[in-house]
Amino acid sequence: MEALVARLSRLDSDAEGALRVVTFFDTLMRRRVDLAALVRAAAGLAECTAGARLHATGRSIRMSAAGTQAPDPVPPASSEATVTLDDEDIGTVWLERCGPVRSLDELALERLAIAVAAVVERYGPAQTTMADPALVELVITSDTDDAARNRALRLLGFAPGARIRVAAVRSPTPLDRIGAVVCPARPVKAAHLGDVGVLLAGEVDDGAFPAGVRAGVGAAEHAAQSWREARTALRFTTVRRPVVRYDALGAVALLARVPAPVARENPDVAAIARLASAPDDLDTLDVYCETGSLRRAADVLHLHHSSVARRLDQLGKALGFSLTEPDGLVRATVALTAWRLLGDG
Repeated sequence: MEALVARLSRLDSDAEGALRVVTFFDTLMRRRVDLAALVRAAAGLAECTAGARLHATGRSIRMSAAGTQAPDPVPPASSEATVTLDDEDIGTVWLERCGPVRSLDELALERLAIAVAAVVERYGPAQTTMADPALVELVITSDTDDAARNRALRLLGFAPGARIRVAAVRSPTPLDRIGAVVCPARPVKAAHLGDVGVLLAGEVDDGAFPAGVRAGVGAAEHAAQSWREARTALRFTTVRRPVVRYDALGAVALLARVPAPVARENPDVAAIARLASAPDDLDTLDVYCETGSLRRAADVLHLHHSSVARRLDQLGKALGFSLTEPDGLVRATVALTAWRLLGDG
């Protein structure tokens, strides 16, 4: 290998050099070298320090051109490339060249990134977040037998008997990015099932979900039941409450079992539906139900409390009951929640 590096470091043309760079990394991949050996060889080829970092571990490997571990401090990279596996960004490789960037640095990094991804895949389980949807579906489907479910979990990289938290997600943000921030301690796996994203993780940090994400988080230890709970919790999410844990719903979760025709026929729900054509009124009611206080609602809405009081009085007349009475607040909260669960808004 050292002799090959020596020959490649004295390339006489870009065309010949490009071919030899490709051949060099293909040879390393056939020899099934590990990450450290791969980075060491790349550093020798480039005649400068090379490095690699995988997001899953957070650990960096840096090797000098002499084949030893590169000393600190770490200078800025002269060039870098993204390591991708199954279309997911799983890490970075780079060169730390002191002088001008060389013509073949970009190609060398490209081939190094491909080789790193191959090593990760070979010595798995693959450190990617996105998983085979069929395996994820086996884990969360209620009619899957325990043996098949446990096998699917092992293939996904979860230890036998490990507790799995299941989250149902709707978001424009890619699932792999969401998984990386809400469960930075691996493993965490994700897949799209229909129009809903599924996250399987040991634990989920509610406060870490990015803006714009709606997520319901199951509470049960059994994955299939946790998935049912997660989907139910997802239905209760709102703009002001984008992440909902099923166990935080308590008795309110029973509203999800009310048949849609029954909910629509209820006078209070029907009255809320009529308010939907006036977004400001609906927003005022939403904030008031959320805060349970006229003054706190005024603070959230950035209005004087007397203005909110007038709105609530008008809303009470439209609904047919007083919102400032405890019973009225409960009725409005239940009706608003039931209306949202219908998905008409």
